[in-house]
Amino acid sequence: MSKVGRPRNQTARRQALVSAAGQAITERGLEGLRIKDIADAAGVSQGSVLYYYPELDDLVLEVHRGAVEGFVESRQRAYDEAAADPAVRLRALVDSGLPASPEDSLHGLLYQLHRRAGRSPGHAELMTSLFAREVGLYSTALEVGAATGVFTLAASAQDLAHGLVALEDGYGLHIVSRNAAVRPERARELVLAHARAVTGCASL
Repeated sequence: MSKVGRPRNQTARRQALVSAAGQAITERGLEGLRIKDIADAAGVSQGSVLYYYPELDDLVLEVHRGAVEGFVESRQRAYDEAAADPAVRLRALVDSGLPASPEDSLHGLLYQLHRRAGRSPGHAELMTSLFAREVGLYSTALEVGAATGVFTLAASAQDLAHGLVALEDGYGLHIVSRNAAVRPERARELVLAHARAVTGCASL
């Protein structure tokens, strides 16, 4: 297991512990997470972990927050860096929203952390925020496509965006759960087929 270096200032130390906790959750699973695993990943004592995060749940919440921010930023970057053609940008969003493989660490981490939403307002808020921000990305892509005449939307951009994000989430869960019937390339084909149907854009 790789070690996270020991930074000197408190902000950096907290960030290092959040990174180590994310690594530990990815490797051991959320339910089996122990302070010792985080300390080992960070290269510090268990007391150091408890000094900065007396409650393990607070650290897990920070991991969730960081995972959400990293995921949204990666999706925004994929959209921004794609060619200006609305169909190309919509395909880029689809690609960025699905796990590349069952071993995709960020998607796997998010699915594990989302499970806390049912019993934690903080985790529920992060899950809700992520969904809303992803819907916002798709809504923008769809609205631009409609405004430029590339898309003919079957419903409002907002409604269609909700459906696309829900499809990604459903297929993504099957991918990281190793459902052999839903491989990443097949999931991508299915989401794009739906996108073609609701946008009237054959080039998707």
